[in-house]
Amino acid sequence: MSDAAFDEFSYLPAQAADIGVPVPTVSRLTHRLADGRVISALRFGDPDAAPEVTFLHGAGLNAHTWDTTVLHLGLPALVLDLPGHGDSSWRDDARYTGGSIAVDVAPAVHEWTNGHRQVLVGHSLGGLAAAALAARHPDLVRSVVLVDISPGIDPNGAASSIRAFFAGPTDWASRDELVERALTFGLGGTREAATRGVSLNSRVRPDGRVEWKHHFAHLANRLAEDPDAASAVDAAHRAEAGVLSAAGWDDLAAVTAPMTLVTGTRGFLTDADRSEFLRRVPRARHTELDTAHNVHEERPRELAALVRSAHDRA
Repeated sequence: MSDAAFDEFSYLPAQAADIGVPVPTVSRLTHRLADGRVISALRFGDPDAAPEVTFLHGAGLNAHTWDTTVLHLGLPALVLDLPGHGDSSWRDDARYTGGSIAVDVAPAVHEWTNGHRQVLVGHSLGGLAAAALAARHPDLVRSVVLVDISPGIDPNGAASSIRAFFAGPTDWASRDELVERALTFGLGGTREAATRGVSLNSRVRPDGRVEWKHHFAHLANRLAEDPDAASAVDAAHRAEAGVLSAAGWDDLAAVTAPMTLVTGTRGFLTDADRSEFLRRVPRARHTELDTAHNVHEERPRELAALVRSAHDRA
């Protein structure tokens, strides 16, 4: 087994045909950071046109999770693989917070947008990173759309459930095994969608074994094998939660661009969470869609329309 002949864009024609839009030009970009790590991204649309919208995905996902939303949107777009995900380098310190991610991706976004201010769309962990990026680099951002996330909400969901999903071997004989595991855990929706998601979020190693691309799977697997270490990590997360939450609220307070919060009726935010967000950020627009946490996968057309509205208003 090898990835040599795998075309990461091979699913786009069928996805575009399903919604009745043309297949856009799309390419893979790479930016090398000063410490040698790389940030990878997809550019949708005319390569000579500046991106209008930049997307940041959630934990355990990758740039391709936004494919259908971007197809519905129909605007030139930049879609990043967050550090530790997709084709972007892992962090040696395994620190994946909104602030640390913003520091990592800022130079790449500066390069690829060439000074053209973006509608910045962030889901879950990517939403916390979007707020941090907008707070630190207002010159990059014309509007911010946060998708089912608020400071104080764990963007990884329940850590124990993640460890349960990734418990077991760190590598597999085939992607079919990963698809079956995802479906067993109720992930991925249809078999077709699960197959696409697994194909784009895994890689074949030189020895022919298949592994997840993102760092979180490997970290979770290690913790699943060491209950004491897992308990220590959970305790550290609880201890740091207040600090990260405060930093997230500080970031949102510093954002000067227009802001939209999109939540799912079955997402991560409770009624109290939504109320607290709107109390602290009263200028933000809020829309709720009938969906779970991965709004962009369950309601891509509706989310694209909200992003387009944010773009047109800014």
